[in-house]
Amino acid sequence: MLTNFKRILNFAFKDFSRNKGISLAAIFVLIVTIMIVSGLFFFRGFSNYLVSEVQDRIDITAYFKSTAEEQDILAAKDQIANISPNIKSVEYVSKDDALKAFNEKHSDNAVLSRALEEVGTNPFLPHLNIKTDGDPAQYAEISSILQTAQFSKFIDKVDFSAKKDTIEKVFSITSNINTFGIGLSIILILVAILVVFNTIKLAVENSKDEISTMRIVGASDWFVRGPFLIQGAIYGLIAFLVCFIISGLSAYLLSSKIGAVLPGFNLFNYFLVNSWLLALIQIVFGVGMGMLSSFIVVKRYLEI
Repeated sequence: MLTNFKRILNFAFKDFSRNKGISLAAIFVLIVTIMIVSGLFFFRGFSNYLVSEVQDRIDITAYFKSTAEEQDILAAKDQIANISPNIKSVEYVSKDDALKAFNEKHSDNAVLSRALEEVGTNPFLPHLNIKTDGDPAQYAEISSILQTAQFSKFIDKVDFSAKKDTIEKVFSITSNINTFGIGLSIILILVAILVVFNTIKLAVENSKDEISTMRIVGASDWFVRGPFLIQGAIYGLIAFLVCFIISGLSAYLLSSKIGAVLPGFNLFNYFLVNSWLLALIQIVFGVGMGMLSSFIVVKRYLEI
C-alpha cells in the first residue's frame, strides 16, 4: 500500500515536471478562475455593505402626543422593541433633541430660523425611529401594531403611509442587487469550470500513452488515476497560494480607493476579517476543480 502510494507520488511529480508548459497553463487557468471566484467574494462584501447602508437609512417614525410623559414613551419604546424579532433598533428622540437636530441641519436657512422664532415654542413632537430588516411587509405589520389600542393612547401618528413607496423602492433595489450578484456568480463560475476542465483535459490527454501502458500491464483504476489526481491537487495548491497573496495585496492597495466610493467600507479590513473564509473557498475551489477535472477526464480513458 505504502509502496504503491510512493510510486503514485513519483509518477505525479515526474509527469508534472516533464510537462512544464501544460502544467503552467493549467495553473494559470486555475489562478484566473480562483481570482474570478475571489472577485465575486469581494463583490458580495461590497453589495452586502451597500444594501445594509441603504436599509439603515430607512425607518418609520412613531410620533407621540405632546401630552405624553417621557416615562410612558420609554416604556412604549421597550414594548415596541420586543413586539417583533424583525425590529433592528428603536431610537428615542425627545422634543429638545428633535429641535436641536433641526437647527443643526438648517443652520444656514434664515427663513426657517425666523419661522421657529415666530412660533415661540418647540413645535416638534417626541418620537421613536424604528428600523427593521428592510422588508416592507415588516414595516406595514409594525405600523398596524402601533395603531392598536395598546399604543394609540400615547401615539399621535405613524408615518408609514408617507414612506411606504420609498421603502418598497429601496427593498426592490436591494433585492435586485442580491439577485444580480447571485446570477453573475453562477454564470462566471460555470464558465470558469468549463475552462478549467478543458485545460486539465489537455494535460491528461498529453499522457494518454502512459495511461494505455499502465492499463496493459494490469494497473488498477486507482493506480492510474492517482498521479493525475495528485497533479490536479498540486495545480490547485499552487494556484491557491498565488491567488491568496494577490487577493491580500489587491485588498491593501485598493482599500483607499474603494473607501472613497463607499465611505465606511474598508476592503483590507474585510479581507483580514474574512481571510479564513476566502482561503477556504480558494483552496476548496482550486484543489477541488483540479482533482475533479482530472478524475472525470481519466475516467474516460479507463472506460475505453
